[in-house]
Amino acid sequence: MALLTIRHYPDPVLQQVAQPVTEIDEFIKTLAQNMVETMYAAPGVGLAAPQVGISQRLIVLDCAPKDEPSQLIIAVNPVVVSREGEQFEEEGCLSVPGYYCRIHRSQRITVRFLDLQGQAVEMVAEDFQAVAFQHEIDHLEGLLFVDHLSSLKKSMFRKKYTKIMEQQEQQL
Repeated sequence: MALLTIRHYPDPVLQQVAQPVTEIDEFIKTLAQNMVETMYAAPGVGLAAPQVGISQRLIVLDCAPKDEPSQLIIAVNPVVVSREGEQFEEEGCLSVPGYYCRIHRSQRITVRFLDLQGQAVEMVAEDFQAVAFQHEIDHLEGLLFVDHLSSLKKSMFRKKYTKIMEQQEQQL
C-alpha cells in the first residue's frame, strides 16, 4: 500500500466531472486500498479519487467515531437515489485544508453503488454519514463544499483561504 498525494484547491482535477469506473480491476482495487490508507493517515473520514488526481468515480469513507470499530465503505460509481430532510453542519475538506464552513445538506439519503466485488449495494445514510456521502459524491461531480456557498461567502472564502495558504508556506 502507498500514501497518495492529496490535491488542494484550486487544482483543476478537483473541478472535473469524474469518469465512471467501467471495470473493477486490480488498478481500481489497489487505488481504493491506497485511498483508504491515505484517508486514515490524513486523517479524514472520506476521500474521493479526484482528490488524489484520478478522475474516476470511486470514494472511500469511514464515519465511525475514533473509539469505535471501523465502518469502512468503498463505493464505486455511487449515486444518491433519494433525499429527505435538511441539515446545516460545519464541513471541512482534505483538499481545502484549514477552512471550515456550514453547508446545507440532506439529512437522510439513499445511495446506490458497487462494492469492490462488483456487487450492487443500496443503503440509507443519515446525519453525519449522509453529509460525508454527499460531500464525497460532490467531488465526483467536480464540486467542492465551498461551491455551495453564496457568491459573497465564496469571495470571502477565497480571500481567507489565500491567507491560510500564505501562512502555511511561511511555516515551511
